[in-house]
Amino acid sequence: MARQSYQDKLMELREDVLYMSEVVMERLRMGLDALEQKDEDLAREVIEGDGEINRMYLDLEQDCIDLLALQQPVASDLRFIAASFKIITDLERIGDLATNLGEYTFDAERDLFPDVDVQEMGELTLDMLEDAMVAYDTEDTNACRELATRDDELDHFAERASEIVVRDLIERELESPDEVEQLLQDVSRLLLTIRDLERVGDHTVNIAARTLYMVENDDELIY
Repeated sequence: MARQSYQDKLMELREDVLYMSEVVMERLRMGLDALEQKDEDLAREVIEGDGEINRMYLDLEQDCIDLLALQQPVASDLRFIAASFKIITDLERIGDLATNLGEYTFDAERDLFPDVDVQEMGELTLDMLEDAMVAYDTEDTNACRELATRDDELDHFAERASEIVVRDLIERELESPDEVEQLLQDVSRLLLTIRDLERVGDHTVNIAARTLYMVENDDELIY
């Protein structure tokens, strides 16, 4: 009976990690929508919802500690618990990045760089995150390795977007100090948005790396 209860707790941990990922993905999507639509009410909802993600993280952290301390898991279960703990850490940080998008919304009054498609970049990160969590759930190691390659594509996307912004900044003619100050604020916000979405991709690769380690005891993606 005790062993069955232990296995039930492991299954429950997996389900709870997956649920947390669903909440985080929803908040990230809301943050992107708020930024695109300049919807301050939606942005506030994202920001205020960060506390829920933090509470989930702390609850799951305690569950992992309890399983490690009280159950003395064998090697494969130990890797699963350790990987799950690292994954919820990445999910919590993605939640923080979604909150950043909500905060940027309050200053997103103008679209000065139409050639930079933040929404396309956001969709790429969301797709990667969803696929990473499916890989965790199904223990798909091939998908884990593919995600590392897709992150390289996301990095190139971010690099091109940053180059467009900088080139436009250099070529743009401005007539007053106020225009310069406003433009620099817009540029800063956009570059921070690009950076944050790139960091979501990095956390997604971390999730894939921990899943690969969990399943195959292979640390090739851990860095």
